[in-house]
Amino acid sequence: MRLRTIGLISTLALGLLAGPLPAEAQKAGKVYRIGYLTPWPLGRDGGSWPRIEAFLQGLRDLGYVEGRNITITYRSSDNRNDRLPELAEELVRQKVDVIVACCQPAVDAARKATRTIPIVVQVTGDFVGQGLVKSLRRPGGNVTGLSAMGSDLAGKQLELFKKVVPRLSRVAVLWNPANRDHPLGVQQAEEAARALGLRLVAIDVRSATELPGAFRRMAAEGVDGAVVQRGWMLRLNEPRIAELAGQAALPTMFGHRDGAEAGGLMAYGTDTLVLYRRSASYVDKILKGANPAELPVERPTTFYLIINLKTAKALGITIPPNVLYQATKVIK
Repeated sequence: MRLRTIGLISTLALGLLAGPLPAEAQKAGKVYRIGYLTPWPLGRDGGSWPRIEAFLQGLRDLGYVEGRNITITYRSSDNRNDRLPELAEELVRQKVDVIVACCQPAVDAARKATRTIPIVVQVTGDFVGQGLVKSLRRPGGNVTGLSAMGSDLAGKQLELFKKVVPRLSRVAVLWNPANRDHPLGVQQAEEAARALGLRLVAIDVRSATELPGAFRRMAAEGVDGAVVQRGWMLRLNEPRIAELAGQAALPTMFGHRDGAEAGGLMAYGTDTLVLYRRSASYVDKILKGANPAELPVERPTTFYLIINLKTAKALGITIPPNVLYQATKVIK
């Protein structure tokens, strides 16, 4: 099932629970209006579905029932970031009480559309570096939410990668200059690499068409493995990256779980479904009168480690038992 993305008022049969509501979740029968902005396609077969489902579960846990005390207006650009600004403006014209923006492209569009309607960010990276907030503790504007960037994410990725690939000495980091989080991610990876005695080679990629050339550059640099940064463009192309890595017999560490599930060797990163669910608590606080300028940005506390044993076997890599023990998912 696909949903129209223009003029769509949510009529998804999402199984929201009816039943008694906590008094604090109601305000004299008021029905709050939530705008949901995402670049991912909608519907059960779309990229947004697991994220929306996690968010809605968070709302259910807090006593919100769609059609009873909330309505949700969904807007999706169907993987076209250039359409997000017009969709954000539609939500503003709908006079929603809060805009929920799933990720960086949606956040940018929502912030350009309004500086007064509260914006809850479900997941992005460097809030301060992107200029979304003045500080994590006190945002100071109409934007707040949850960050996917842990303080030592790059260090943990490289530490695990080196344990699994002991011969690792030169490692590439695949990044997109158009992603405002990536320069900081590369910097953190460089610092972590030095601490582990590794040589880091930064390989920039701006679009899918540049991926084959990026792997040729990695071959010329003689890298022993590659770390793929989190981010919209790279995430869309993780199956292609995993395919190219397989052809090159190059071990990979992804920041998104999809990379390992598509055939990459490993993935270590923030469990973003937890963040999507947690974002409901921000919506709840704002609907109850909290000022987003004073709601601290949360940093992640839940991470996953996924290991693809099929890929490890194809690469001739034996996963150490202590690393396997840490895995939250093993693909056999």
